[in-house]
Amino acid sequence: MADKRGVATIAVMLSAIMVLIDMTVANVSLSHMMGALGATADQITWVLTGYSMAEAIFIPMTSFWVSRFGERKVMLVAVIGFVISSALCGQATSIEEMVLFRIIQGAFGASVIPLAQSTLVQIYPSEQKGKAMAIFSIGILLGPILGPVVGGVITDNLNWRWIFYVNLPFGLVCTTLIYKYIHLSNKSKPNFDWWIIGYMALGVGAMQFVLDKGNDEDWLDSRVIQTAIALSIMGLIMWAYRSWKTKSPIAPLWLLRDKNLMVSSLMMAVLSMAMFGLTAQQPMFLERLLDYPVATTGMLMAPRGIASACMLILVIRLDPQFDPRLKIVFGLTCIGIGSYLMTLYSMEIDTFWIVTPSIIQGLGLGLTFSTLSSLAYLTIPKEESVAGASIFNLFRTVGSSFGISIATTFQYRDSQQQWHALSEGFNTYNPALQNWAASQGLSMTDPLALQQYQMMLHEQSQMVAYVHTFQLVGVMFVIMMPMLIFIRSK
Repeated sequence: MADKRGVATIAVMLSAIMVLIDMTVANVSLSHMMGALGATADQITWVLTGYSMAEAIFIPMTSFWVSRFGERKVMLVAVIGFVISSALCGQATSIEEMVLFRIIQGAFGASVIPLAQSTLVQIYPSEQKGKAMAIFSIGILLGPILGPVVGGVITDNLNWRWIFYVNLPFGLVCTTLIYKYIHLSNKSKPNFDWWIIGYMALGVGAMQFVLDKGNDEDWLDSRVIQTAIALSIMGLIMWAYRSWKTKSPIAPLWLLRDKNLMVSSLMMAVLSMAMFGLTAQQPMFLERLLDYPVATTGMLMAPRGIASACMLILVIRLDPQFDPRLKIVFGLTCIGIGSYLMTLYSMEIDTFWIVTPSIIQGLGLGLTFSTLSSLAYLTIPKEESVAGASIFNLFRTVGSSFGISIATTFQYRDSQQQWHALSEGFNTYNPALQNWAASQGLSMTDPLALQQYQMMLHEQSQMVAYVHTFQLVGVMFVIMMPMLIFIRSK
């Protein structure tokens, strides 16, 4: 029994990691795709936006598909569909084809993550639920971090198309293992509620569009973004109302009546906001300001995920019997310390100062993520684990999109403010500026001096903005602690 459980665990986790890597694997290859697909800079971002929108819309559908067809069939169809759409992405010859195939890829991949989590909840006994969620958290944390690394290595050494083709052998292995070792099938005969489907697609799809394109469209200054926000609010309100009224298994928001699931989902959303906001900004900081190559940046991002995996392995082996809330407090404290160290960054930092905060954060992320995942299912019936997993992972997905948008917008706008603030000191009568020009052997009117000053002004304004962004991320982690008082730990 234990051997079959181990192979089933490998099957679902390998599938989850494959899907999670594809969330970020294309990020570093967009410039290569632009030339091959004849796309502009605005068009190519839909390769990411299309995937994330489809994933956010279809994650809440997982519980309905399982009720209708059973876990095993849904998992097989999701993995096979994901692999086929990956091959089609590799074959795409235009930006329209690529976006279409990425939407299909995101739609199939959406069910894999909640199904992996709910499968582990069901095949492990209650006393080993913490171990199961620690295993799940390894994939959740490693996947998005490994994506840019894998994408960079494959793009540099082969071709960007291989970031999609590489899914074929892994998908074949996953399909075989799922077919042989996963036999869960909690089927029923649910009614298909088209109203919930429509409200959910409108609310989540419009919200994901706002988060992905808001910064490009200048947020509320754009009529398109204003309309999308209004549609999103309307769709989300109607979705919540109908879900609570009908208790439908489709996108079951009514499950949030369980306090543990609701608070854990909210905390996971904030945790994902902070983590993805951080991991979106740090590579740009390393590449744009410190001039690290893409491959080196990917390697420097890896210690955070490796430290998380090491912490989770310790949790699996030792299974410490502390109050789960204390584990989360300790994890958030580690993340806060790492985030504080990042606020001390300057243009002169070395590799030690890049890697050390990441390791400290990784240790905290591993412990916090796995413990929150366990607490989310502590008080809901096992037969509702798929529905709970779909809602929990929807909050995680939407939280990550919020984090990326908030961090990107904040950094961009703060850099503009810092540029204007620092440029106020630029005048020919400033003694500090005169001394600097003299130390360079230049005069204040020398074009070279003006060029160097402009470059320095840009670097310093960006540096201050990144530090402020890391401070914002640190605050996100801290504000989660008071929410723990609402969680039942037994």
